[in-house]
Amino acid sequence: MKKLFPLLSTLCLLLAACASQETPMQGDELQTITVMTHDSFAVSTDVVKAFETANNAKVTFLQGGDAGAVLNKAILTKEAPLADVLFGVDNTFLSRALEAEIFEPYTSPELANIPDAFKMDSTNNALPVDYGDVCINYDKAYFADNSLAVPQSLEDLTEPEYANLLVVENPATSSTGLAFLLATVAHFGEDGYLGYWADLKANDVVVVDGWETAYYTNFSASSGQGLQPMVVSYGTSPAAEVIFANPSIDDAPTASILGNDTCFRQIEFVGILKGTENQILAKSFIDFMLARTFQEDMPLQMFVYPVNTKAAIPEVFTKYSQTPAQTASLAPDVIAANRDKWIQGWTDVVMK
Repeated sequence: MKKLFPLLSTLCLLLAACASQETPMQGDELQTITVMTHDSFAVSTDVVKAFETANNAKVTFLQGGDAGAVLNKAILTKEAPLADVLFGVDNTFLSRALEAEIFEPYTSPELANIPDAFKMDSTNNALPVDYGDVCINYDKAYFADNSLAVPQSLEDLTEPEYANLLVVENPATSSTGLAFLLATVAHFGEDGYLGYWADLKANDVVVVDGWETAYYTNFSASSGQGLQPMVVSYGTSPAAEVIFANPSIDDAPTASILGNDTCFRQIEFVGILKGTENQILAKSFIDFMLARTFQEDMPLQMFVYPVNTKAAIPEVFTKYSQTPAQTASLAPDVIAANRDKWIQGWTDVVMK
C-alpha cells in the first residue's frame, strides 16, 4: 500500500508544512518530535521530510500495536509521556481517551476546512484526521457463478442460502470485528443484537481472530482463495484489490454491501499529549496532518478518506472505493460505557 500516490512538488510540501498558527523557531539546533501511533500508520517519506525541512526537525514515529493498545500505553505513561503527539484513537475509544485527560486542547486553523460531522470533541483535545467505513465485502465472481443474489441487509445474512458464507473477526481481538459488532448494536439495539448473533451462529458464521486471517485466508476473492465469499473488511478494500493487482486488472473483483446500517464509520483523531515540552512543534505537526499535503497522501498510504474538504482524492481511489449512504453510528460515550459488556455478551453467545 506504499508509494503509489504521485507526490506533489517539493514547494507545495514545504508550504503545507509551514501552515501553522505558531511556527517553531528556526535555529541551528535540530528539534525532535515523537509521534505515537498504531501499527497501521503509513506516510510517504517525502511528506515527512518536507515537514522536517520546514521546521528544522526530526520526526520519530513510535508504533505500539493496534489503536486500543496504543491508547492503553498513553494512559499508563501519562505522568511521563513517551511522545509529544498521539495519532490513531478512533471514535470507539475517543471517550476513554478524553476521560483519561491525556490530551492538551488545540484549535488548529485547519479545522475550518473540516466538516462539523467529524468534530466529535468540542474541546478540541482530539482533532479528526481521517475516516473510513467497515463494511462486508463480497466476491463478485462467486455470487455470479452460483446465481446467488447478494445480500442487501444484516437480516439477509441469516437466511439459509448464505449459511457458512460469511467470515467475521472476533470483536475482543480485532478493531474491525468490534466495528461490525457495533453496527449490529446500532441497528438491532441492545435488546436485539444478541438474538441476531445467535441467528448468525445458527447460520454457521465463521469467526477468526483478526482481519488478516479473515481476508487473506478465509475470503474466496483474496490470494488465499478461502471458502467464504463474504468478509468483514473495509469500503476501500475493492480499491486496494485493483491497485495491488499483479498483473493489473480493469475492475475490482470485490465490492461492498452498502445497505442501511451494514457499515460502521470509523474516524481517527490526533492530539497533543499533556506534559509535552514540545508544544509549539506539536501544534505545527497537527496542522501539517490536517493540511492538504498530508491529507492527500493518506488514501493510498492507509486507504482512508481525508477529512479536509480541500484535499484531492486519487481517481483510482474514488472509482473503486465505496461509501454507504447511511452508516450505523453510536455516540463515543455510549460505546465507552458499554463496549466491554457488549463484547462479553457476544462472546457468551457466539463463542460458547
